[in-house]
Amino acid sequence: MRALRITLIVVVILGGLFVIADRIAVHFAEGEAADKLKSTENLASTPDVNIKGFPFLTQAASGSLDDVEVGIKDYDAATGTPGKSIRIDHLKADMKDVEFSSDYSSATAATATGTATISYAELLKTAKSEPTEVAPGVTARVVGLSDGGNGKIKVAVEGTVSSLGITQTVYVLSSVAVEDNKVRVHADSLPKLGAAAVAEGRIRQITDFQQAVDQLPGGIKLDKVQAAPDGVEITVKGADVKLAG
Repeated sequence: MRALRITLIVVVILGGLFVIADRIAVHFAEGEAADKLKSTENLASTPDVNIKGFPFLTQAASGSLDDVEVGIKDYDAATGTPGKSIRIDHLKADMKDVEFSSDYSSATAATATGTATISYAELLKTAKSEPTEVAPGVTARVVGLSDGGNGKIKVAVEGTVSSLGITQTVYVLSSVAVEDNKVRVHADSLPKLGAAAVAEGRIRQITDFQQAVDQLPGGIKLDKVQAAPDGVEITVKGADVKLAG
């Protein structure tokens, strides 16, 4: 009986030591992975890396991790225009079945899904904010974007009739969608700017706009988008996503 008790105590102690060693190892690995990702993607700040699953040491020995979550704040994504980027407030991706090389120099996830948030202030930079003539003596520009509810964006359009010295702000609800890796904003109905007759094509040059979001980490792509209280929320996905190497 005493021998059994001693054996149980030894097993508990060894189990506790294994758990401690496993948690120390996973913490170290997360730090190394974060530093590698920061260097590979030229990030301004160190990302958050969370290696899920237990035990970590068993996964590491097999050269494959079941689930790795990555969070990047203030990521500057390419837009397809040289020298111009768009700020993503927070990019979060959940990587599944991550395989890495024996020297940890490269890692690839079989699949990845996640979310990205772009503020309305940032998206507004894409819209036509400079006064543009839409009819003789009438100019218009987008002066604000906000949540319109039900997944819609509320677009504030300022129209000016120069001959009358009248400036009017009208609001239109717009749909937002992902097409060809671009966030597209399309007015559901067009605003009326005073009594002037404005051709649909000319006013849509103001109300409708698009923004490419390219070169996201690991090659993930835009999937879906919807309006939210603080900006547009985008879902992203990818396959054979490279975390490093």
